Amino acid sequence: MTKEKDNYKAFAGLNLSNARGEDETYEQYKSRLRTNKKIMKLYKTLGLDGFKEIFPNGVHEALENSAKEIYEENEKASTETLGEAK
Repeated sequence: MTKEKDNYKAFAGLNLSNARGEDETYEQYKSRLRTNKKIMKLYKTLGLDGFKEIFPNGVHEALENSAKEIYEENEKASTETLGEAK
């Protein structure tokens, strides 16, 4: 019986470093640290199996998708607001 190798990488694409990046503002840096802290707390609470269930493609993809949704909602809201102002 051979063991199947699991290539799941929950944190691929995330900057988990505590060092501030050269192209990062202080506000972005603090925001990233807060986000990383929340992600790690969730990981420690749920464990690997729970984390795989919630984020099957990793955390980075989930964050990108939520950022895209927020951007689209803001665009829609600003368009509706401009339409009402006319």
